[in-house]
This record gives sequence, C-alpha cells and structure tokens, in this order.
Amino acid sequence: MLLSMTGFGEAHHQDGDRVVRVEIRTINNRYFKLSSRISDGYGSLETQLEQVVRGQVKRGTVQLSLRVERIGSVDHYQLNEAVLAGYCQQLSSFQQRRHLSEVVALGNLLTLPGVVIERVTGNEAVEDWPRIEAVLLEALRRLTEMRATEGAAMATDLSANLDQIAAELAAIKARAPQLIENYRERLIDRLGKLLAEHKVEVQPSDVIREVGLFAERSDISEEIVRLASHLDQFRECMNPSPGSKKSAAGKNDGAGRKLDFVTQEMFRETNTIGSKSTDAEISRRVIEIKTAIERIREMVQNVE
Repeated sequence: MLLSMTGFGEAHHQDGDRVVRVEIRTINNRYFKLSSRISDGYGSLETQLEQVVRGQVKRGTVQLSLRVERIGSVDHYQLNEAVLAGYCQQLSSFQQRRHLSEVVALGNLLTLPGVVIERVTGNEAVEDWPRIEAVLLEALRRLTEMRATEGAAMATDLSANLDQIAAELAAIKARAPQLIENYRERLIDRLGKLLAEHKVEVQPSDVIREVGLFAERSDISEEIVRLASHLDQFRECMNPSPGSKKSAAGKNDGAGRKLDFVTQEMFRETNTIGSKSTDAEISRRVIEIKTAIERIREMVQNVE
C-alpha cells in the first residue's frame, strides 16, 4: 500500500472542562520536518508530540496544530497587563499622529494576541497528555486514511505507466534481433555497389567481422533484461509479496525513496538503449518509455 505525502487529519474531544483540538497537514518533503503550533503552557509536550507523529509519518513536512481550550472558572485565565499597556501606548501614539479622537473600548483590546493568557502549569500539561495523545492518534488515523486513498489512486496511475513501459520494451526486444540482419543486408548492398564501381573483391570474413562489430556495439539485450527487472522491482515495492517485512507491517514504510531510486535506474537503462540503437522504430519507442518514466518520477516525489 502506497501512502501519499499530502494529507489532512483533524480530531477534537471534550473531557470535563477541557476541549482538545488537533489538526495535521502534510506536504511533500524529502525528509521529515515538523512544524508545530501549540497552545500556551503546553510547549513542554512538543517532544512527545513529535515522537507520536514520527511513528505514523516517515517523511514529509508536517504542520501540527494543538489547541487546548478550557471551559471553566475565570481563575483559569490571567490578564497580561504589560502586553495590554503596550497595546494602549501604541494606540495612543497612533491616534496622536493621525489626529484621531475616537475612543477605543478596552474590551476590544482583550481579543488581541497575548493580552489574556491561560494559567497552565507544567504538571497540568503532563496530566493532560493522555487525552491529548488520544486526540492526536485519531487525527493521525484520519490523516493516514486520506493519504492511503490518494496513494491508491497514484498506484493505479503508476501501474498504467509501468504497463506502457513493459509493452514498449517487449516491442523493442522483438525488434532487436532484426537490426543485425538488416545491417548485414545494407552492408552487402553498399559493398556490392562499391565493388561494381571499383572492381575490388571483399572476403566474406570481412563482412562477417564488420557485422560482428556492429552487433557488439548495438547489443541492447543486457539493458532490456535490466529494465525488465527494474519494472518487477518497482511493482514489488508497490505491492509487497506475502511474507515480506513490508507486507507484514501492513504498509510500505519509506517506499518513496526506493521507488525514486528504481525510477532513476529505469531511466538510465532506457537512455543506454536509445544511445546504442540507430533504428528509428526503437528510438520512437524509447521516447515513449522516457515520457512514461517522467510521469512516474513526478508521482513518486509525492510517495512517502
């Protein structure tokens, strides 16, 4: 099962006087990178949050938002007088410069960032961790569902491109033996014309040697075998066989890295086939294979 690196998961739960809300967004990144926004007083849980997220997400940029809201006594909140005084001073200075006389209600300033803060102690954050972890795991579960759905769609598209490459490769493999015979016929025809003009004799061994050199230079059988093997490796990584470690784990951990490497090797073998062959039909099919590989390369960048 492939997992997309793009997804979203959200969960919330109210327990007593607390409401815990978690939102997780993931986007492409070659490595794992976590960016967190955490309610005041709960920053000490950042390490534990990252450990849980790493258990579900192997790579990609993760944007995590944790909000813990209290439904309770006014004693849970504190007015930050220094911040409020700063806002008032800036507002007064602004009004004087602009020659404004409008009166701003103090209540409007209470909604500004940092004016009202929650009183959360380190012990309270630790005590709240079990409920926060449960909500976080639920958000991660929903995130994984979305990533798996998108991954399944990508797997279908990837399989279609692999099938196209396999079909083009089969056609190249069938045509390759004809190249040597065609070259031999063209060589004999050209030599025949030259011999007729200059009355020179050429030994059959010379023709055989020249055809042999051409066959060695243009032999693509090894590249065809390797490219076919890479196609099999790609499919195995997408759909692990029963009994493999990935299959037993229930998902392809880090499949994107391996798929990216196999894609590079597929392009390398295809490029070699194109450089060795002078046949127009094979060259046309090589272009089709490269086009399919490029589509695969773009999709693989979004596979975890």
